[in-house]
Amino acid sequence: MIKMGKHRESSYSGLAAPAALGALRDAGITKDEVGAVFCGHAFGGMLTGQRIVKELGIGDVPVTNVDNACSGGATAVHLAVRAIEDGHCDIALVIGVDKLTQFGGGTLPLVQEDPEVQNGIVMPAVYAMRARRFLHERDATVEDLAAVSVKARRHGAANPYAQFQSEVTVEQVLDSRPIADPLTLMQCCPTGDGAAAVVLMSERERKRRGAQGMRAAASVLHSGQFEAGFRDMLRPEISYHSARDAYEAAGFGPEDLDVVELHDAFTIAELVYYEALGLCEPGESVGLLRDGRTAYGGDVVVNPSGGLLSKGHPVGASGVAQVVEALWHLTDRAGARQVENAQRALTHVTGGGIAGLDHGACTIHLFERTA
Repeated sequence: MIKMGKHRESSYSGLAAPAALGALRDAGITKDEVGAVFCGHAFGGMLTGQRIVKELGIGDVPVTNVDNACSGGATAVHLAVRAIEDGHCDIALVIGVDKLTQFGGGTLPLVQEDPEVQNGIVMPAVYAMRARRFLHERDATVEDLAAVSVKARRHGAANPYAQFQSEVTVEQVLDSRPIADPLTLMQCCPTGDGAAAVVLMSERERKRRGAQGMRAAASVLHSGQFEAGFRDMLRPEISYHSARDAYEAAGFGPEDLDVVELHDAFTIAELVYYEALGLCEPGESVGLLRDGRTAYGGDVVVNPSGGLLSKGHPVGASGVAQVVEALWHLTDRAGARQVENAQRALTHVTGGGIAGLDHGACTIHLFERTA
């Protein structure tokens, strides 16, 4: 991946090409060996993938562009897994890219035909309501919400690809500018630009090449179920169901995970997703955080990259960047943030912003170290 940040002068091709070339080089793949390309993005416009691979010199292969909001990049990975499993190709290149500085700041634009958007809903407000409900129902404080950012920044400080690489205190987080009560600026992921890329190949091809990598043990994509009226904001069914199906497909569970990269677009999301992903029982997420069980030295390291809160969230790139992070840990290449003896990892990203759905899409991948 490239360093996440504000690359105002870069085009989508300019952002994505270095990441894609790096992935091909890392895998020992030439451009002529790529059998299919999948490109996840949200705001790149028409034929984003084709514009990128043109610069790479890749042609005559199917290029699929994927828009699934924040889950676009992860959905592209899912489609590549399926293409290889179904025998359509042996080697696929997946690219995730987005450039959010094109909007000049502020919240991400949502679809105006949506009735909640017409009434002024924005994503920080959605998560603020979720946080309010969490503080009401759980034994939690605003300091607990801030502690998620503290952990994220501590992890991100060791990540050269993160947009923010400095530690913060609970007091600094709570004193930062109010965004949507109770969330402050440091409890919201930064907007920015970025790109990430991965090469997927069949097991037969990997063994033939003797390539180092990790195995995709499960790849699950769900869309949301519409419900009119009340919905439980602390029980995102789409993530619960996706996690259940992923664990069943992989043959191992949350207790076996060493690394988790989850969708922490706002601090409250991490606490809610601890429960949805089965890292703890409902109602126990605050204790998990307070006891340090999701940091280095704990049960499972959640967001060793610093997560979206530190790394940034260039929407279409985020799901692919999570997979890159998992790969680096499962191949002992994560540098100063390496999770010791990491054997299994989970990546989780959602895409939302539709009335009546807790999210529009959720993609979960489970990976394990290969011999």
